[in-house]
Amino acid sequence: MAAGGLAGLLPAQTQLEYALLDADTPQEKENLVYQYLKKMDSRERDLTVPELGGDGLIIVGVHSAKFPNEKVLDNIKSAVLRYNIVHPVVNDADATLWHELEVSCWPTLVILGPRGNMLFSLVGEGHREKLFLFTSITLKFYKERGQIKDKNIGIKLYRDSLPPSPLLFPGKVTVDSSGERLVIADTGHHRILVTQKNGQILHTIGGPNSGRRDGGFSEAAFNSPQGIAIRNNVIYVADTENHLIRKIDLELEVVTTVAGIGIQGVDKEGGAKAEEQPISSPWDAVFGNSISGTQEDDVLWIAMAGTHQVWALMLEDGKLPKGSDLKKGVCLRFAGSGNEENRNNAYPHKAGFAQPSGLCLASEEPWNCLFVADSESSTVRTISLKDGAVKHLVGGERDPLNLFAFGDVDGAGINAKLQHPLGVTWDKKRKLLYVADSYNHKIKVVDPKMKNCATLAGTGEASNIIGSSFTQSTFNEPGGLCVEENGHLMYVADTNNHQIKVLDLDTKILSMLPILNPEVCDVPDNLPVQKDKIRNLPKLPKSAPNIQLPSLTVAPGQTIQFLLKLTLPPDSKLNEEAPNSWFITAEDNTWLLQGQCLSGEIKDVSCQTIIPFQLPRSCLSAEAILAVRACLYYCSKGSSACMMKGISFSQPLQIGSTNQSSLTQVELIHTFVTN
Repeated sequence: MAAGGLAGLLPAQTQLEYALLDADTPQEKENLVYQYLKKMDSRERDLTVPELGGDGLIIVGVHSAKFPNEKVLDNIKSAVLRYNIVHPVVNDADATLWHELEVSCWPTLVILGPRGNMLFSLVGEGHREKLFLFTSITLKFYKERGQIKDKNIGIKLYRDSLPPSPLLFPGKVTVDSSGERLVIADTGHHRILVTQKNGQILHTIGGPNSGRRDGGFSEAAFNSPQGIAIRNNVIYVADTENHLIRKIDLELEVVTTVAGIGIQGVDKEGGAKAEEQPISSPWDAVFGNSISGTQEDDVLWIAMAGTHQVWALMLEDGKLPKGSDLKKGVCLRFAGSGNEENRNNAYPHKAGFAQPSGLCLASEEPWNCLFVADSESSTVRTISLKDGAVKHLVGGERDPLNLFAFGDVDGAGINAKLQHPLGVTWDKKRKLLYVADSYNHKIKVVDPKMKNCATLAGTGEASNIIGSSFTQSTFNEPGGLCVEENGHLMYVADTNNHQIKVLDLDTKILSMLPILNPEVCDVPDNLPVQKDKIRNLPKLPKSAPNIQLPSLTVAPGQTIQFLLKLTLPPDSKLNEEAPNSWFITAEDNTWLLQGQCLSGEIKDVSCQTIIPFQLPRSCLSAEAILAVRACLYYCSKGSSACMMKGISFSQPLQIGSTNQSSLTQVELIHTFVTN
């Protein structure tokens, strides 16, 4: 390692950069860089370059973490997948390279020669022109010397080894005012899903590839969308990597762009017409009211992570706190100076945020504020919608420049510690705030009156366990969450587990939301079609046992989750090529089945299969019997003998008019025995 690390480059590169400022033509600039390389090529080797199967240009990311959670290899793998990184990444968990090279800032770019000799360094962002100039001349310089050949280096991508998943790094989730529809930002698939509360997909908008395109649902394209807000049949989307706000009209089935120009902006004031206003990495969005408007939900508040601010998009004419009258369609900064800080202030423009990534609104008194998940300061903050004052709620510390005050500590105010929270949601019923404490893999609950912060769900371990209670269940970097208006269910975007988790806040039962694709699921539109589907269901062998379940009291519209857990005889294995399946019937009550997913595959008996069922809102009888059946094909490991087996569960239903818990789980357990 050369003495001085990157500091050893500084004198010569500084001279070069001053000379480049005086150069008038591209040719002069190229000549200056070429002469610089002749001088720097004489340096000794600084870093050992591994054999990569051939000479060529290769990009290597060195990940020197800030947060403890970012040092864990599995979490880095998830980030590589989430951001579609296709170059090798080194986990510099102990900051060895950081210290050896005397790096001082994220990001720092270093260009190495073929021998591992350091040639250039670029610190911070915004060096695209220099990077392209230095790289192109360096390639030319070493190709002329025969030290670089045009040859691709074979790289096997981690993502190519993973099985397909209905969701890929879902970033945010929200629920409409009725509680019947969910909207999911399926971030890794670059799409928006609208589903029923049982997971049945109603609309797929965009995906699976990234892009930037307005139009119908099948032709529209997003790039890593995050925040979503729904009002009636209109959804606003924070299209993060496109630096846009998009609008989805569910009635017209069309997507339009309402803010941003598609290029990352550096403007920290705004005020232009939204479609002409550059914005930067919008991460969340929520509806709100201006202080002088005549319509509800006339403002869209935006967590503008890229400029460390909170912005407003005026959906109607109105006025913001401590602001002047604004016209419909204007997009501008509401709070935050643009400096990356944890600074609270009575004047919103003088406050400082650090990558605000989650927003929610508590419009009722005495709150009347926005809650902000400020990820890089590991705090939750409030912005008053009366006067714009920005205040601390929990996490962080008093020094506004200390962005390293993170941890996992339950407590009050500044004594509570969070680690990179990405989401917040308000529970109107209980007057509580829930926080996706992402890097602690937990859901926290905050009483804003007392400023108390406590763990609600999660153990702190990054894994995927659905336990018997909230605190025995686990998450993996949950990024967003929402609560129904009636306060029954909370939905959590469990990002790195590629799932939506459902938390029943009344019964404290946690479950997973199955994503049911209508293309692979039988979804009847009317009863005649229903009868055809029933006729096509498989028939169980006569020897299949029929298990009678205890009667279940339910209410119209209620969701039942059947948890099917089947065990094969010892030394047996599932025949994965056979049509192993579950299906639902209701012979004398076919009205129960309208609009339901009637069947599905059983791919793995080592884990439970979740079968969702939602009762119709209009029930034709007070009593009914539902049958859940399964048909398996399995073989003996020690011989070629294979067999078909079946099981049937009869579930009597007592349908009452009183509201029950909105989600009920029923375990269906059976062990097959050897004949």
